[in-house]
Amino acid sequence: MTLGDALVFSALVGEVSVLSALLWRRTWKVLPVFSLYMLWAFITDAATAVVHWRFQSYYSTIYLIQFFPDAIFQFLVLLELAWAVLRPNRASLPKGTLIVLFSLLLLAGAAIWPLAKVAVLPGQSAHFEFFAHFQQTVAILRVVFFLVMAGFSQILAIGWKDRELQVASGFGFYAIISLIVAVMHSHQADGPQYEWLDRAVVASYLSTLAYWVLSFSTKEQERREFSPQMQQILVQMGGGVRSGRVALTNIPPKQPRKRD
Repeated sequence: MTLGDALVFSALVGEVSVLSALLWRRTWKVLPVFSLYMLWAFITDAATAVVHWRFQSYYSTIYLIQFFPDAIFQFLVLLELAWAVLRPNRASLPKGTLIVLFSLLLLAGAAIWPLAKVAVLPGQSAHFEFFAHFQQTVAILRVVFFLVMAGFSQILAIGWKDRELQVASGFGFYAIISLIVAVMHSHQADGPQYEWLDRAVVASYLSTLAYWVLSFSTKEQERREFSPQMQQILVQMGGGVRSGRVALTNIPPKQPRKRD
């Protein structure tokens, strides 16, 4: 067994371990999208490994087939994390909050799109550059999302023992390593160092899986209430939406114009 085969096998074992921890602690009920994403990751990684070992000519096809669903899954996981953070005070939120979060993530992705071009390896086909550009955009979005959650952890009343921040920190760490390697690849010729950098990305993914296994194996602590600052923001959001609805319902109907 080569080192590459050992890393792939370790990743599959790690993904099964994460899924087992999610089922054991019933975390899948709180984060169903993330749980489905881990199941998807295991299935696609196993299929890709089999194709790579037995049917190498179809490897690029399998990669392209799973590429966009994987990126969409990651986006939905971020949306789920943002929605889960607001769980203690959802009753006071306006009905359109989930749509607002979805729109904010889309806007953040659109703003990141031009910046992600730096991490794309030049000189490739237009197809490959588009896929790589899209992939790096999602990776940067994961990093930004983690930094925002960590920066506002006190206001959001979350800590390193909360599942949402644990998932986001794992995504963020893996994305940071992937971006660093992508930037180095874009300024590096093929050679032994190129392959070792790719293995460093796999090692960072294994580290993320190990962190998730350790985190999800422990009992989740009870969520705290939001800080007074965050509660005030939510009240203002809800009050603004309600006052807007009241204002719309209280607008008197237009009087018909008199004809001359």
